[in-house]
Formats: sequence, structure tokens, C-alpha cells
Amino acid sequence: MTPQNSPHGEAGEPVTRRALTLSGWVQGVGLRWRAQTAANALGATGWVRNNFDGSVSMELQGTESQIDGVLLAIERGTYVRIEDLRVKTLPTLDGETGFHVRD
Repeated sequence: MTPQNSPHGEAGEPVTRRALTLSGWVQGVGLRWRAQTAANALGATGWVRNNFDGSVSMELQGTESQIDGVLLAIERGTYVRIEDLRVKTLPTLDGETGFHVRD
């Protein structure tokens, strides 16, 4: 079992799933690409997409360290400015692989 398919990560850290909605300067600034690159590098799974209202929705599954790492990578974006971040905990999804940009 890989860390993202296990209830615990590599260091025994529990795996969790978060639904996030980001608002501010979040579209047209490379946020989705940055999220995908960071999540895949850190071993987190899930997806990200632009919303019609100008916000971005994302579901991230991984350890708290992996999720924090993805968010830090996003915030380092040159033009990204997150003004509001809403977070909700979701049940984990078994068998999910990779992190994808949704249209």
C-alpha cells in the first residue's frame, strides 16, 4: 500500500481529506498548475478546478504535512493572493491515485 492509499502516511501520520475553496487572486495566475505539481511531488492526491465565481475549489488527500506543503507551494506563487480560504474535512477516498486539474 502506498501512503495515499493507507490510513497512515510514511511516518505513521494519519491521512485526511480536505475540501478547500480559495478566493482572491486565484485564477489565471498558475494556481492549478502549482497545486498539481506540488501535490504530485509530495504524494498527495485529489483535484483542483476553477469555479465560475472566480474562486478555486480543491480536494486534497494526504497527511497534514503533505496538505500543508501543497498550500505553502501555492502561496509562494508570484501572482497568487489568497484572500479567503474555506476548509472542510471529508471522508478519505480509497484507491485514489494522483492529483488532477479538472475542467
